[in-house]
Amino acid sequence: MSATQSPLFGSVAEVAERLAAVGYLASTAVATTVYLADRLGKPLLVEGPAGVGKTELSRAVAAATGAELVRLQCYEGVDEARALYEWNHAKQLLRITAGREESWDEARSDIFSEEFLLARPLLKAIRNDGPTVLLIDETDKADVEIEGLLLEVLGDFQITVPELGTITATNRPFVVLTSNATRELSEALRRRCLFLHVDFPEADLERRIVRLKVPELDEALADSLIRVVAALRNLGLRKAPSVAETIDWARTLVALGAKTLDPQVVGESLGVILKHQDDIAKARTKLDLPSILTPSAN
Repeated sequence: MSATQSPLFGSVAEVAERLAAVGYLASTAVATTVYLADRLGKPLLVEGPAGVGKTELSRAVAAATGAELVRLQCYEGVDEARALYEWNHAKQLLRITAGREESWDEARSDIFSEEFLLARPLLKAIRNDGPTVLLIDETDKADVEIEGLLLEVLGDFQITVPELGTITATNRPFVVLTSNATRELSEALRRRCLFLHVDFPEADLERRIVRLKVPELDEALADSLIRVVAALRNLGLRKAPSVAETIDWARTLVALGAKTLDPQVVGESLGVILKHQDDIAKARTKLDLPSILTPSAN
């Protein structure tokens, strides 16, 4: 029996509305692609620089739909055992030791049963009966071999455990793969996905995000903060400020009781938004606050 996926959203507008209700302000492009991935039952590959909200999008979809979020965090060296399943060897050994009088055939049928199976993210998502969002995070950090595994699992939404047989999803999860584009993903994997590139948000959208997350921040100060962050991202820094760091900076300014973004306040709080000393030094040298904060800077 093939897996089915019950639609999570009824329209693009509903995607935007429900994501906003859980604190994620989606652009039209993001809302449209999420809707299409849901309707077409295709995995969604979200690519873009670190800190633009790729992972947060998955969390928001799960929160907005009441789905369980299952996350596979990819890294160099992640293998099938960490992605699919593994056997609880310590528990198996205890079982064998406790049943010394049994034949091996009797013991084997017992120790290779559900009781001793440790489901990892891919198997867990496939076995879930309820709505599930499967997040395969930072796919580009995994080895190429994992891509082959993903092609097999995401193609048929089934996993074969030799000792137990083939386990097929009855309710296909909504799948999101994220990538920071540190390496090229295979064309085979890309073909199976809908693609969404997420960049740093436009100033107006980021301003709305900051006002939503930090409502106590003065509107004029929020406007100044967004301008300075945009200028920092144009400096060619080692690590450009993420949206999350913009929000952290907004909270910092509230905590400091700052009324304006003057050079002293900026200088004292740059460590909140920049995480490398050479970036901080470059910002202190090249950031021209008067020209950034004047109305003509728009």
